Amino acid sequence: MSKQDEIDQLNTLIPPCLEVLNGRLVDFDLEEQSCEMAFDVSEQYCHSINVVQGGNVTVMLDAAMAHAAFIVDRDIVALPSLEIKVSFLEPTLAGPLRARGKVIKLGNSIAFLEGSLINGAGEVSARATSTAKLVRRTKKLS
Repeated sequence: MSKQDEIDQLNTLIPPCLEVLNGRLVDFDLEEQSCEMAFDVSEQYCHSINVVQGGNVTVMLDAAMAHAAFIVDRDIVALPSLEIKVSFLEPTLAGPLRARGKVIKLGNSIAFLEGSLINGAGEVSARATSTAKLVRRTKKLS
């Protein structure tokens, strides 16, 4: 399977909460344990004058971080967040955005992740770190 085929397959699994933000996986790097997602956020997800509401910024960062873990370890079936810290560095405006997620460490039951959100001007508008619980596929005994 080609890398693009894998991306296409993973995009068939995008949940509705990311579809409404026009989210999709666009790239991943297994060696760097990272991925990149693209979003095109409409003004309906903004508060005052075209600024994307912080919860939606967090959704995009969380999605990119989780997708990085899903790509690195295909036995992960869920990744409930235990803690997320988001730093809002610049206003995130509606329009095209990129979210990058990276695995810092995968343990037996806990993942440490980081992410960044890049605005249309190429600036980092938000950064996040996350600690998440790993839920792995149960292996059947032979």
